[in-house]
Amino acid sequence: MDGVLVHEDSPIPGAAEFITALQESGRRFLVLTNNSIYTARDLAVRLRRSGIPVPEQAIWTSAMATARFLDDQRPGGSAFVLGEAGLATALHDVGYVMTETDPDYVVLGETRTYSFEAITKAIRLIEGGARFIATNPDPTGPSLQGTLPATGSVAALISTATQRTPYYVGKPNPLMMRSALNQLEAHSETTVMIGDRMDTDVISGLEAGLRTVLVRTGSTRPGQVETFPYRPTRVVDSIADLVPLASDPDAVL
Repeated sequence: MDGVLVHEDSPIPGAAEFITALQESGRRFLVLTNNSIYTARDLAVRLRRSGIPVPEQAIWTSAMATARFLDDQRPGGSAFVLGEAGLATALHDVGYVMTETDPDYVVLGETRTYSFEAITKAIRLIEGGARFIATNPDPTGPSLQGTLPATGSVAALISTATQRTPYYVGKPNPLMMRSALNQLEAHSETTVMIGDRMDTDVISGLEAGLRTVLVRTGSTRPGQVETFPYRPTRVVDSIADLVPLASDPDAVL
């Protein structure tokens, strides 16, 4: 989502045309994000305000992938959550109970208001036997004011205190891609991952067996591509370059 369709709330040229072309051609798609703060409904509204017509059911977040994973692992479980509405809502939707008393999991997501008290509580619950899950390993996130500490940074703090490493569900874990494929009822051989980061989007798509496209409108600079030991299937300047492909229902990347 960020770096491919939008920068903060500013649409990237060609993004609206690309989504419209997908819809008109009948192609199934999901917009993915490691950001666990917002619900799919919140993000759909944000995108529509930016002029990009993405329906709520076409959004897949690391919070939703985490909830799906926990529901598969331990249905009807309980969790102590450090995060925002996006994560809490996703866990409630799969039947999880939020509790501070002997939870099955401590689940860490992104938030703009990390509390020392809540982090301390999480540490003590993990020491008491709760399993440690995090929505994604991103160490920082963007804001209009500059860099913000994100899930990975807080996970590192908790890991240092507990000597317990979390299981990260979101990108670059290919589990995020596989859960999205299941949501789409799609197959890896007929699916393409479009992203702006070599170290999360491209590698997770590659490891999930997808063809991958890197756009140059986000985090990975052109000169950095050759420094990685793997390559995307294709590199383009921006999402606008893919509108003709999205418009053609018979096109193959």
